[in-house]
Amino acid sequence: MMHAEESSFPMAPAAFPSGPALVPDAPDAGPVRRIPRAVSPGEVPQGAELDHPSLYFNRELGLLDFNWRVLHQATDPRVPLLERVRFLAITSSNLDEFFQKRVGGLRRQLAAGVQTLSLDGRTPRDQLQLISDAALAMHAAMSAIWDHELVPLLRTGAGVVVSRYAELGDAQRAALDDFFREQFYPVLTPLAVDPGHPFPFISNLSLSLAVLLRHRARSTMHFARIKVPTSTGRWIPVPHSEQPFHFVPVEDVIQANAAALFRGMEVVSVAAFRVTRNADVARDDDEAEDLLSMISEELRERRFAPAVRLEVDRHMPPEVRELLVRELELKAEEVYESDGLMDLADCAQLADLDLPAHRYEAWEAVVPEPFRHEGETEEEKNIFSVIRRGDVLLHHPYDSFTSSVLRLLEEAADDPRVVAIKQTLYRTGVDSPVVRTLLRAAERGKQVAVLIEVTARFDEQNNIQLAESLEDAGVHVTYGLVGLKTHSKVLLIVRDEGGRPRTYCHVGTGNYHARTSRLYSDLGVMTCNPQVGADLVNLFHFLTGYAPDQQYERLVVAPRDMRRTFEERIAREIQLQRARGCGRIIAKMNALDDAGIIQELYRASQAGVRVELIVRGHTRLRPGLPGYSDNIRMISIVGRFLEHDRVFYFHNDGDPEIYLGSADWRERNLNERVEVLVPVLDPALQERIVQILHYALNDNRLAWELRSDGEYVQRRADPGEPEVNYQELLMRDALERGRRPGSRPWELSL
Repeated sequence: MMHAEESSFPMAPAAFPSGPALVPDAPDAGPVRRIPRAVSPGEVPQGAELDHPSLYFNRELGLLDFNWRVLHQATDPRVPLLERVRFLAITSSNLDEFFQKRVGGLRRQLAAGVQTLSLDGRTPRDQLQLISDAALAMHAAMSAIWDHELVPLLRTGAGVVVSRYAELGDAQRAALDDFFREQFYPVLTPLAVDPGHPFPFISNLSLSLAVLLRHRARSTMHFARIKVPTSTGRWIPVPHSEQPFHFVPVEDVIQANAAALFRGMEVVSVAAFRVTRNADVARDDDEAEDLLSMISEELRERRFAPAVRLEVDRHMPPEVRELLVRELELKAEEVYESDGLMDLADCAQLADLDLPAHRYEAWEAVVPEPFRHEGETEEEKNIFSVIRRGDVLLHHPYDSFTSSVLRLLEEAADDPRVVAIKQTLYRTGVDSPVVRTLLRAAERGKQVAVLIEVTARFDEQNNIQLAESLEDAGVHVTYGLVGLKTHSKVLLIVRDEGGRPRTYCHVGTGNYHARTSRLYSDLGVMTCNPQVGADLVNLFHFLTGYAPDQQYERLVVAPRDMRRTFEERIAREIQLQRARGCGRIIAKMNALDDAGIIQELYRASQAGVRVELIVRGHTRLRPGLPGYSDNIRMISIVGRFLEHDRVFYFHNDGDPEIYLGSADWRERNLNERVEVLVPVLDPALQERIVQILHYALNDNRLAWELRSDGEYVQRRADPGEPEVNYQELLMRDALERGRRPGSRPWELSL
């Protein structure tokens, strides 16, 4: 039997002054530290109703707790060194996004006087204070891990040296000074602040240097700002080094040469700082006459949105710090001090170094088994004949996206019998192979219709450019529905076969993005089931025209009927548990925060239904609460690939119903987005999905168990038991299917 481990989490001394105490793992073991947590639920009063705040975790703090689990990967010696650096970079990037979206949204609520309580009973002001406390600890932990753990390990373990300018030899500093004069001096634009020079605009997430100056003749003090350029990258190779990989941060080189920019002035101090701005800009979809124009205007507003965080060098003079706080209209608790480097997201550039021994072993996705057996005639060789032989289940990145989804699109673009291609695009690159294929299909005279969700957060500008390029090629482009974000991942191809149209469909959990298909774990189904095809035809009529009352036979579509479908399936498991004792639900998703679904799951647990949840990110549901969620078990899997698939399994008295698609159990997915789930009908495909879920539930390497108090504890194998790494098992199974078609996966008991 596996058990949960109170996992070691290295921290700098006093990094968490109010954090958890050291806890011994066993009577004879040395002390270890639990992973920190932000959530702090209250005691559940006796007889509490299912909507009582004590039965729920806070969503915002849960997002920070997911980031703690990501940061833990940066400290785990079982993870290759450069991948640990990458996890640190991901943690930093996640925290940036959290401040832009979540803190920005709460700040906006506070400014508007909103007093509405969150599901766990907290006001926006309460949540902002808790976030500030938790984020301070996370900032400190990231700096400590970088300075005291990863930098020394990079030097001793991989021969990668990251130095500060002051640590370099005279010849190296002289060479970098020459580099400054050649590369930076002509480019930099120092901006003074005085009555003739207003305080400069500080762009979001840019790294800057605050320079305090003294006039040599008048002894007056002055302030100037230097924006650190990004053109050279964050890391400058150090000349005359014995190490092949030796770098210094770009801001160090500029800081050391700042006096060259202010001749006649004395440089008193130079300190780095960084500003984060709100990305949660208010908009009124109902009043929008043109979604594209509305989003373009929102992007302009976001650039000048209020600041929500200021990161400063701990040694910045108080008067400079006060000036920044005043000009950016921030409060003291919105300032985060740093002892070392800021913007650790740039460590990703170091993680990309060509040092294979310190990275994950390269993974080459496998051509899915159905597509490896070519027929004899041209018609039998095409992908449509494969799909006609039976539904195809795809699991990326284990199954190749290029050899499946992209191949389907490419063959459709080139097949003279294909008359129409319709697709939703949420996040994809302007120059992606998916887009190039759609352009080719339009050029060849096919009817191509694409719905591009221009409101996809942080991808708006990219999606606007994408829409314009597709429209220029004659593609029918729509931008989504007013008031609803289209998050579904669907592709419909109509092919003329014997004078009659036949539909070929793909419904998935992930975006049509070739790059992320190699990094994200996603599921999809290809089918020519006529009912699914008819449903997708109706869905596209709803998305592109005026058809709000469409009916769907097989697909489950939000916001129309998805919530009702889930509630009915949960209620059925409750009835079956009471009648036969066989109720069971397994669900895998990114996040779980919908109050209605959580209450239905609490009722299922109270009835004795066995509920197993695999939730990668945040959750508001508290598992394991006596009398409420005794029968609910929840894990989070954090590993090499980002768990992004959504799968829902209902036992149904031994005749299981399984759905996969784009929706999490979140209020926004069920109420505010167009989401699509497809039932998995083929018994062989159902068996494969069940095996995937079994692997996840039995994982003792990547899985974190969530306790009722909000603590996540990492599992580990008992002595003598094999380590079960969910993602490695899936890679091994994919390779095994490639070598021996029809082979069965490694069996695990649930």
